[in-house]
Amino acid sequence: MQYCHPLHVAALRELLGRYGIGIAVHPPAAPLPGSYWGEPEAGIVGSTLHLRPDTPVHSALHEACHLICMDATRRSTVHTDAGGDDPEEAAVCLLQILLADQLPGVGRESLMADMDAWGYSFRLGSTAAWLADDSVDAWHWLQMHQLIDGRGRATFRLRDATPAGTTVSCNRPATMA
Repeated sequence: MQYCHPLHVAALRELLGRYGIGIAVHPPAAPLPGSYWGEPEAGIVGSTLHLRPDTPVHSALHEACHLICMDATRRSTVHTDAGGDDPEEAAVCLLQILLADQLPGVGRESLMADMDAWGYSFRLGSTAAWLADDSVDAWHWLQMHQLIDGRGRATFRLRDATPAGTTVSCNRPATMA
């Protein structure tokens, strides 16, 4: 299991900062605001991810991906329970796997092993099997919300976030005059 030691925290700050997500690091054994599963699992309050050195990296990424995948209305008031539906939860799991490749020393293989060890439950039995054979709906969900591009790479946008001066079109991007 990989934990949020200082090098991972620095990489998480850089990665999640691209989304406007802040990180609050709490001392060992301190309560974690917004932790749905309880300490040491990561918590979310507003646009801040709360963690400790014993927080698993998969937990930090999972809660951060909830912030990325939830709509703007929920994101503006979120505290502890990310809410959402099953398709969004699957998209959160996929995005955390994709973002793990952006963290030096983590990567998707290690993250998926940690997800399995923690107890994520996929009907095919493992995270890797789900990714390989049952995640097509999650890929489509992330593309539909413009959180990944056509090549499966993170766009570093929040759901419902449109770059200034543009509108979203079903056919092609349009620039506002």
